[in-house]
Amino acid sequence: MTPKIRVGIGGWTFEPWRNNFYPADLPHSRELKYASRQLSAIEVNGTYYSSQKPATFAKWRDETPDDFVFSLKASRFATNRRVLAEAGESVERFVNQGIAELAHKLGPIVWQFAPTKRFDAADFEAFLKLLPASVAGIALRHALDVRHDSFKTPEYLALARRYRAATVFTDSDDYPMFADLTGDFVYTRMMRTEASLPEGCAPQTFDQLAACAHAWRNGSEPAGVPRVEPDMQGAPRDVFMFFISGAKEKAPAAAMALLKRLA
Repeated sequence: MTPKIRVGIGGWTFEPWRNNFYPADLPHSRELKYASRQLSAIEVNGTYYSSQKPATFAKWRDETPDDFVFSLKASRFATNRRVLAEAGESVERFVNQGIAELAHKLGPIVWQFAPTKRFDAADFEAFLKLLPASVAGIALRHALDVRHDSFKTPEYLALARRYRAATVFTDSDDYPMFADLTGDFVYTRMMRTEASLPEGCAPQTFDQLAACAHAWRNGSEPAGVPRVEPDMQGAPRDVFMFFISGAKEKAPAAAMALLKRLA
């Protein structure tokens, strides 16, 4: 299949969006239906805090367009622990809670680690071994959101590549920024939207982001992004770009502006 670029936001329930994204008379129960027709993906944060029922995932699947994708943030009980090798039960519980109900709309699973979590090669590899390749016949794609500078090392990159797990590229002042590719897809989280800008970012920022997305999708790497190692040419890849945090009230406007650039 031709690789795709998907752009979205984190979640779909945020009160300020009632004033600048959703129509004024839109019932809360129809927010997902509306958002999924303006964007091409949503990162679900609620799955980080608690489990969902299979019927909930099925409902999300049925309310969204056929080519829409959900990225799920994995349970904090699997990643926020001292010994990652002991996360097997939490990983299994997350994967088997019913996420397969999303079917072809199941996008990457994001495993987000605490900013204090340092890279320990043996323990991290033990964790990667726990991540299943599929659930109910659906292939799983894993993205690692590592948030400590100790991960900016060739040893980590080699380990992630060995297990074909993508590394989240976070555009932020608060977390390490490195865009080295370690999986067969690209996952980015943009956290610099500004409340003073109508679309959350300056026009040239959207031009730059669109150029990056096209380069990644086409199998090359964009110039100017921070890396640990030299750039690597490769096969075309799916690209996921989410506007998260920053001036969150501007996230939908930013995502839609980027989609226009990409079009």
